[in-house]
Amino acid sequence: MTTPDFAHGLMIGKFYPPHPGHVHVISTAAAACSAVTVLVMGSTMESIDHAERADWLAEMVDHLGNVEVLSILDDAPMDYSSDSAWIAHIGLMAAAVRRGRYPAAVDAVFSSESYGAEMAARFGATAVAVDPDRVRYPYSSSMFRADVVGRWTELPPPVRRGLAVRVVVLGSESTGSTTLARDLAAHYRRRGGVWERTGCVDEYGREYTELKFAALQLRSPGAPLTDLTWDSADFATVAAEQTRQEDAAAAAGSPVLICDTDAFATAVWERRYVGEHSHASAPWATDLLPRRDIYLLTDCAGVDFEQDGWRDGEHLREGMQEWFADALTEAGHSWFLVSGSPQERLELAVAVTDELLGHRLSFRSPSWTIASGVAFGSGAGPAAGAPEPGRAAG
Repeated sequence: MTTPDFAHGLMIGKFYPPHPGHVHVISTAAAACSAVTVLVMGSTMESIDHAERADWLAEMVDHLGNVEVLSILDDAPMDYSSDSAWIAHIGLMAAAVRRGRYPAAVDAVFSSESYGAEMAARFGATAVAVDPDRVRYPYSSSMFRADVVGRWTELPPPVRRGLAVRVVVLGSESTGSTTLARDLAAHYRRRGGVWERTGCVDEYGREYTELKFAALQLRSPGAPLTDLTWDSADFATVAAEQTRQEDAAAAAGSPVLICDTDAFATAVWERRYVGEHSHASAPWATDLLPRRDIYLLTDCAGVDFEQDGWRDGEHLREGMQEWFADALTEAGHSWFLVSGSPQERLELAVAVTDELLGHRLSFRSPSWTIASGVAFGSGAGPAAGAPEPGRAAG
């Protein structure tokens, strides 16, 4: 086995958002070092939280085995000619490294940016330039920020999964939730291009019910659907699989993902079938729930109940609608009641989804404009060289 050239390597950047060029720099560092610390240097000016970006990046480099990704808030402006500015930033970096898994002194700084040499000198470390001309990976985060939809397929799956706007449609039985979810997904697919990849995650609970009923039939041929019994473990299983399918669809799909129910709604269905006890505060309905952008609760008013052979809750529709409304409100989720004809519901859903897309996929400037016009960037910035004035490369 080849002995690593360095004990502890460091790479910093904004990773706003992370992209393949970043992974190349980190992979190069991991091959040359016993351990590598990567610092996501965020600021309050940015629209995507630095901790969220660190999570995406950590997943992207997890296979390397010797890399730790940390995030830190860094709101100090940077002027390469200012010694006090350098001291401010290096102090933040050093403090972050000390609290990490690899607190040993940094002996190598990896970067594709011109500031790498000065940063390495201030750490008393060796500067290692990686693809500074962006020949192998001609990417910069500013390129993605400028056209995130056009470059959507070039983003790594964890970033697509994290950025995608998630619209969850839910409601009591036979209130048009599945119709609205599928119509909404079809609307975006018709836009063409990357939008053709828009996913619509079906309700796993229906599939799970069919599996349970098939198993019941094997045990007791001819037994009716009403003989099915449910417990909390069933709903935990449904919730976990629902979230798994949702995350997979977000990573593979377009900038928007439509979900026909989710793990949070599963907690309300548990109340329906198990009783007052509910997993509404269980990890799969709270801490493990992916980021929610909006819930569309379909109104039962004016919608005829259609019996498809699997439904049994016509008399509970209004009560369950209140359960959903109360649970969403208590949890602090963004939601609203969708009513009217199918076309009116679709038009309203499209309007709110378009607003969410405009907000989620618009990146605020990552740093302040400063006297020198130069700010800290990532380790894999613009192919043309230095970051544009007032913006960070990463």
